[in-house]
Amino acid sequence: MNGPFSALREQLLDAAEQFAGSPVAVSGILSGLVEDVDRALREELEIFPVCHHSPASGLAMVRRLREKQPKVIYLELCEDLQPLLTELRNCRLPVALQAFATDLDGFPKDSAPLSVVAPITEASAEYQAISYALETPGVELVLVDRSTDHVFQWEPKARPAAAPAAKEEGAGLHGDAVGVEIGDLRPRFAELEEHLLHHGKVRHWSEWWDQYVEQPLSGADYDTYRQVMVLIGSLFRRLRPDDDARVAVDEDRERYMWTRMREHLATSGADPADCLYVCGAFHAASRVEQFGLKSAAPFEITPRTGTKWLYGLIPSSHSAIEAQFGLASGSVSIAAATWAKALTRNKLTPFQLEGQKGARKRAAKLPAPVPRADVADKLTGFLSRPPALDPLDDAELVGWSVDIVRLARRNGYLASTADAIAVYETSILLAGLRNRARPTPYDFQDAAVTCIEKDAVPGRRDIRRLCEILLGGDRVGEVGYDALPPLARNVYDRLAPLGLDLEKRTIQRALLDLNAEPDLVPCSDLLWMLRYLLPSDAVRPIMGERRLGERSIQESWDLAFGKYQRSIIELGYEGVTIEQVLEQRLRRSVHDPKATAAVALAAVEDSILFLGSRRFADELGARAVELLAAERTVDDAPEVLRRIRRLLAYYRANEPELPAWCESFVTAGYAHYCTLLPTAFVDEETGVRQVAAMLGFLFTMESLALALGCDRAQLELAVQQSHPEAPGKVALLWAAHHQLGLLPIADLRARCDELLANPLVVPSFPLYIMGFVQAMEPAPGLSGFVVEVISKAFGRLPDNVLLPWLPKLITTLRDGAAELMPVLIREAGRTFPGSLTAVDSWVPPWTARPKPAAASAPVASGPVASLLAAHPDACDAVAQVLGCEGEWSVAGAAGDEHREVSALLAEHPEPVLAVAGLLL
Repeated sequence: MNGPFSALREQLLDAAEQFAGSPVAVSGILSGLVEDVDRALREELEIFPVCHHSPASGLAMVRRLREKQPKVIYLELCEDLQPLLTELRNCRLPVALQAFATDLDGFPKDSAPLSVVAPITEASAEYQAISYALETPGVELVLVDRSTDHVFQWEPKARPAAAPAAKEEGAGLHGDAVGVEIGDLRPRFAELEEHLLHHGKVRHWSEWWDQYVEQPLSGADYDTYRQVMVLIGSLFRRLRPDDDARVAVDEDRERYMWTRMREHLATSGADPADCLYVCGAFHAASRVEQFGLKSAAPFEITPRTGTKWLYGLIPSSHSAIEAQFGLASGSVSIAAATWAKALTRNKLTPFQLEGQKGARKRAAKLPAPVPRADVADKLTGFLSRPPALDPLDDAELVGWSVDIVRLARRNGYLASTADAIAVYETSILLAGLRNRARPTPYDFQDAAVTCIEKDAVPGRRDIRRLCEILLGGDRVGEVGYDALPPLARNVYDRLAPLGLDLEKRTIQRALLDLNAEPDLVPCSDLLWMLRYLLPSDAVRPIMGERRLGERSIQESWDLAFGKYQRSIIELGYEGVTIEQVLEQRLRRSVHDPKATAAVALAAVEDSILFLGSRRFADELGARAVELLAAERTVDDAPEVLRRIRRLLAYYRANEPELPAWCESFVTAGYAHYCTLLPTAFVDEETGVRQVAAMLGFLFTMESLALALGCDRAQLELAVQQSHPEAPGKVALLWAAHHQLGLLPIADLRARCDELLANPLVVPSFPLYIMGFVQAMEPAPGLSGFVVEVISKAFGRLPDNVLLPWLPKLITTLRDGAAELMPVLIREAGRTFPGSLTAVDSWVPPWTARPKPAAASAPVASGPVASLLAAHPDACDAVAQVLGCEGEWSVAGAAGDEHREVSALLAEHPEPVLAVAGLLL
C-alpha cells in the first residue's frame, strides 16, 4: 500500500517483528495506528483533532484558522446548544453551556432533574473556533454532536461514579450535571496508564500529558500536531478494553456527526475544501462505516423524547472542570498559564468575541489564506528524534520561588529567603531526576511542598494550593446580565433599590430600615423568598426574622449572589418569576409521593409567610387534610401538633373566622388520632413523644373539635382501650385518665409513691418520669405534679440508679422536651424557696403534715348556761329532734379553761403585781 506513511509503516512492522518475534499481535496494532492516521488525513473534509482544554490544541487552532480561514466549521458539541453561543459575548470565561430539564417525558421520573454542561475556557480550541466563526463575516458554525436528549437516551446503564468532590471554593459550580467535552484523551486501559505514569516519573495523567504531549506540540507545525494527535487517539482507541461500555456510545456519536455533516453539505452546497471538522482526537481515528463524506452507509437518528429542555449559561471555574472530568487539581490553571505564556512567546493573537468580559481588546485582522499543501509524513521525524527541550528560564523560576515564599508567609508559614533558595535548587534537582531540561510547574509544586510545608499547615490553604494560586489560581467565570434568564434579571432589577453591585463575588452587607424606608419592603420580601430557594450562604439574614404574624422593623443581610450565580440561573429554568417558582416548589412538595401532613402544614406556613395568597394556602391546607387522613403512622405527630397550633393562633388573631380547611383538619385529626391511639400505646416503634403529641392534639383541640361536631365519647373509649406496658407510656395513660377526670390527683400521687416503694420498679422509675414530663403536653396542669415526682425521685432513688440516669435525663429533656422545659422550670421556681437560707426550714407542699391535737372545747359559763343547765329538758328535746347526741358539761370556776396559765401566775405573782402597780 503506497502513501506518505508507507515508510513509517515498514519501520514499525520491522520493529514489531524484532521486538515480539512474531509480527501478528504487535504489528497489527502498529500498522493499524498508521492506517488510522493515513485515513484521517486523506479524508476530503479536513479533520482537526483536539484535546479538551489543551493549550497545544488552542495554539494549533489559532494558527490553522488564520491559514485556512474556513467558511464552515463543524464542531463536536450538542447541536441544540447552538443558540447559546452568541451569549458568550456577555460573559467572563470560564462559563458552561447548560441544558436543564425537570419535566421529564420518556425518562424515569426519579432521575429528575437532568442537566448537561459543556464548559468553555479561553485556552480551549472550541472557544477559538466559536470566536472566529461568530466574529468573521460569512463563516457558518454548525454543531453536529448528538442533542442533550440523546445524551441521556444513549447513557450506559451503569453510569460511572462521579469524581470525588474537590475542596476548592468553585468546585461545585457544575453540581451533578453530566459533562460534555471535546476530546477525552485518556487511556481506557488501566495498565497502560499505570505504565505511562511509572516510566514518565509523574504522579497523575495531567502531568504526563503536559510533559510528553503539550510541551512538544505547543511549538510544532500544524501537520505535525495533526498527525500526532490522530496517532494518540488511535492508540488509545485500539488499546481500550473489549468490555468498555462507552465504545458503543462513542461510535454512535461518530455516526451521528458524520450523518449531520453530510446532510448539511447536501442542503447548503458548501465546498468541503472550505470546511473544517473539529472533533476529539479519539473520534478522528474513527473506523465506523459512516466515516467520511463518500460513505453511503445509512444511520437512523432516533427521535427525541417529549422532555422539555431549557438552555442557559452558568458560571464555571477551573476547579469545577477538574472535579467533573477527573483531572488533577490545578491542571486547568496550569494549562491557562501555559496558554498565556505560549501566546507571548509565539507572538500569536488569539480570537475572542467582541465585548468579551475580562479580556483585552485584540485586533482581528486576518492574513491572506494559505493554500493547503500535500500531506507529508511528519510522524517519522517526530518519533525518531528527541523532542526539542526548552532551556531553563532562570528568571521565571526565581520569580516563582520568591513569590511562593511571600505567599506562604501571608498564610502563616514561617518561610524565609533560605526557603526560596531551597525551592529554586530543589526544582532544578527534581527536573534533572525526571530527565527534564527545565522544571515544569509540577516540579516546582513538589519542590515547594518539600521545602516549605514541613509537618503542619497553619492555615486553611496548603502549599500545593498556594502554588495553584500563584500559577493562575482558580479562575471563576461570570454570566453577564444580558445573558441571564428572565427570572435572574428580574431578581437583579427588583433588588436595585439596595444600591449594591450584586454581580461581585464578594459578600455584601445590605441594611434595611423598613420603617424609615418603606420602599425597601418589596426588597425584604424578595430576600426572604430567595432565602427559602437558594443555598443558605447565598442569602443569609444577620438581623431580622419572619414568622407568622410578625414582621421585622430593621433587617441586615449578607448577600453572595456573585458566588451563587449558578443557583439563581437554574431558578430561571423553573419559572419566569420568583413567586412562580416558589409556588411550584410548594405545590410539588405537597404532591410528592413521600409527602406527609407535616410537610403540607409547613408548605401552608411558607405560603403565608412568602406569598400571602389565601387561595393558595387553602389549596395546600386541603391537601394537608387528605394526607393526614391517609397516614397510617404517627411519626410526625409532634410536628403536626406544633404547626397546626401555630396556624390556628395566626388565623384567630388575623382572620374573622377559621378557614374551612382548618376546621376539617381538626375534625379529621381528632378522629384519626382517636382511632390510632390504642395501637400507638402498645406499638414498640412508636415513641413516648409521638403518643404525647397525639394526646396533646386530642386534649388541646378538644373544645374546637366538639364545637365542630366531634363526640367526646370517642376519646374516652380510645383511652379506656389503651393498655400500654412501657413505663413511659403508662405514665402518659395515667395523665390522660387524670385529664378526663377518671383519676384524681391524690390517687395519681399514691400510685407514684407505690412505685417508689417497690424495689422491683425502682430501676425503671426514671422511665416513668420521662412519661410524666411528656404528659405536660396534653395536660399542662400537671406541671406541679411533675415537679413533685422529680423531687421525690431525687430524694428517694438510690445513687446506683440515680447517678447513671442523670446524663440520660438531661439529654432526653433537651432533645425530646425542649419546648416543655420553660414550663417545668417556671413551676419549679414557684414551688421551691428562693434563697438558700430558706431551704433548711422548707417543707415541701406535698409532704403530709401531722394534724394538731384537738383542744378541749371551752365550757360556757354565765347566766344563760346556768339556766339551761338547771332546766335541760328543753335542750334535750331539741337535740333529739335534730338527731344530735351529747353530754352536759358542768361549768367550772372562772379560769378553769386556762388552768396552766392560772397555775403559772399563782407560782410567779411578781409580774402581775408590777403591772397592777403601774395601772394604779
